[in-house]
Amino acid sequence: MRIMNIEYPTSLEKIEDINNDNIDVVVTLEDGVSYVIVVSTPQNYHWYMDKEEINYIPPSPPNVVVRSLTEENIRSAVEAFATNEAYWLKLYFLMGSNNGIFDMLSINKMLDEIKKSNAQILDSN
Repeated sequence: MRIMNIEYPTSLEKIEDINNDNIDVVVTLEDGVSYVIVVSTPQNYHWYMDKEEINYIPPSPPNVVVRSLTEENIRSAVEAFATNEAYWLKLYFLMGSNNGIFDMLSINKMLDEIKKSNAQILDSN
C-alpha cells in the first residue's frame, strides 16, 4: 500500500543519539488511515536492559527496528511494513492498541481451532 505521509511527533533533530533511542512515528497510507508505531534501535534494547538490570525485554507490543533513527532508515522500514496491503504495519499497530483487539478469549479460540485442525490432520494419517 502506498505511503502518503510519515510524521514525527518528536522531531528527529531532537534525538541525542540516533543509534540508541526510540521514537513514535505516524504513518498515513493511501486509504487515509494513520497508524502510530514505535521505531527503535537495537542498541536501545541493550540500554533498556542495562537500565532495568534485566537480561530480556519484557513482553510488550513489537517495535519496528532500524539500525539508526534516520529519516532514510525509517522510511525504508515503513515501506517494507507497508507491502502486501500493509499487513505488518497494521498488525504491529493493532498489537500496540489498548482496545483489546487481541483479547485472551479470541486468542484462545483461535488456538483451539488450530489444535482441532492439527488433530484432524494427525488422525487422517
